[in-house]
Amino acid sequence: MTETLHIIGGGMAGSEAAWQAANMGVRVVIHEMRPKVGTFAHKTGLLAEMVCSNSFRSDDDERNAVGLLHWEMRAAGGLIMASAAAHRLPAGGALAVDRDPFAETVTAQLRAHPLISVSEEEVAELPSSGHWIVATGPLTSASLGAAIRAETGADHLAFFDAIAPIVYAESVDMSVAWMQSRYDKGETEEERTAYMNCPMDRDQYDAFIDALLAADKTEFHEGETAGYFDGCLPIEVMAERGRDTLRFGPMKPVGLTNAHRPDVKPYAVVQLRRDNALGTLYNIVGFQTKMKYGAQIDVFRMIPGLEHASFARLGGIHRNTFINSPTLLDDRMRLKSRPHIRFAGQVTGVEGYVESAAMGLLAGRMAAAEILGRDLPAPGPETAMGALVTHITGGAEAKTFQPMNVNFGLFPPIDAKGGRRGRKDRYKAYTDRAKDVFSQWLQAQS
Repeated sequence: MTETLHIIGGGMAGSEAAWQAANMGVRVVIHEMRPKVGTFAHKTGLLAEMVCSNSFRSDDDERNAVGLLHWEMRAAGGLIMASAAAHRLPAGGALAVDRDPFAETVTAQLRAHPLISVSEEEVAELPSSGHWIVATGPLTSASLGAAIRAETGADHLAFFDAIAPIVYAESVDMSVAWMQSRYDKGETEEERTAYMNCPMDRDQYDAFIDALLAADKTEFHEGETAGYFDGCLPIEVMAERGRDTLRFGPMKPVGLTNAHRPDVKPYAVVQLRRDNALGTLYNIVGFQTKMKYGAQIDVFRMIPGLEHASFARLGGIHRNTFINSPTLLDDRMRLKSRPHIRFAGQVTGVEGYVESAAMGLLAGRMAAAEILGRDLPAPGPETAMGALVTHITGGAEAKTFQPMNVNFGLFPPIDAKGGRRGRKDRYKAYTDRAKDVFSQWLQAQS
């Protein structure tokens, strides 16, 4: 019998790593401390629980880097993508899911696998031997975080992340709000009307910004500094950067026509995206916040259509942990000082559900290959997965390393012979090349 692979953390990365390794014939134990030891953001003991957005972002695999990552994970038999497809919600061109059934499906699939078992005990120290993957995500426990800091010698391993609020759909005033996806994007009528939209005129927007800036906020403990990831900034932090920042960000009015007043162009629009299959819950898109609960209710009820909103969950802020991977990890995602330990997911400095799961997929396959006596390199940097792992294991500047979403800026440039390409053609060239290289990588393992 082969040796066992131990995975610390049952989030997106840990779940995908376990699935990939077990399907290669390796016995796996997932060590997930929930529900015995909870976190600020998690509400259940389910594996792959979604704690912030319910969106995996764009599903366009021809001209979008994250959509390409979806394609690669599907091609590799990814559990996360298969489960997302089973619980997909209308969201225009995005891949959004019904979060609880999604996590229930992932959990059921993993627990039913004959080579996978789940331990609900906290792992508080870095193990001294065996085969391990640390995939504890942004909410690594205090004890394990301290052990990682002691091993790596790094002083700054954390930034702060924020959660958006969720509203009960029945409490939204649909005589003010209307249903429409931006630019009417989507193949079906349901997809083209996947978002609730709440319009603001200039006076309403200015009053909202004033209230947002004046609201009571969560304070940090002495000695803590707030280093936010730009893709998940609290709305009040964005507002502090300039009064129009939100209007050109999550509240941009472009591509939308007010169904109630089609001749009046909104000055700003707040969008809400469906959060469950029943359509009873909607999350406020891009409205991560560090406002205190009472202030959130007061400020968010200033949004036209949300004057009487009821909240299933208010927003919040929590500490995210990540390591300086370019310094600490080798190109097989192993901790250089303890090569029997790999790291995967957000703790490595990738940002987003999809990126985290993709790094879990690679770590799981690499660890399983090692146990089976083989060496498995990452796919080439021309692929989305390869570009990410190259970035975190040496491509990024260690001194300024911060969490990163997948993007075409991480890929080797496309040969420009034959003249300049338009942006869409260039992105299509990136994805075509990536699919060829990734397919060859998979074929080499068969």
